Amino acid sequence: MGGQSSDKVTIIDAKGLVLGRMASMIAKRLLNGEKIIVVNADGAVISGDKYRIIRQYHEYLQIGHPGKGPLHPRRPDRIVKRAIRGMLPYKQPRGREALKRLRVYVGVPEDLKGKPMETIPEADASRLRGPRITVSDLSKHIIG
Repeated sequence: MGGQSSDKVTIIDAKGLVLGRMASMIAKRLLNGEKIIVVNADGAVISGDKYRIIRQYHEYLQIGHPGKGPLHPRRPDRIVKRAIRGMLPYKQPRGREALKRLRVYVGVPEDLKGKPMETIPEADASRLRGPRITVSDLSKHIIG
């Protein structure tokens, strides 16, 4: 049921894309059966004041128990994957199958260099007027 387009893989360059908009569009495409690879996940952008976003994420990290969970992502690729997972009906079989069709990388892996990559124009961060922070900046502030 889920693997009808096994040979077609879409590579999306996340550099300069707004995280939430990109995640919602990728989630919709995953639910439609597409296989998607996201590269340059560390270049995705979160709009808003840098210090407010970092403070909010620190508060989010306080939730739960270190050994029992919930486990919170700290690496840029995991933060992006978790954002996409949040847009999927993850607790239902079709949402889990959709998440299996997703790969997220920091930078561009060697085997994907030179392959055609697309972007999502609706999620372009150049349209933002206010302050922003990249996922890699956020990750640097919360690791440790």
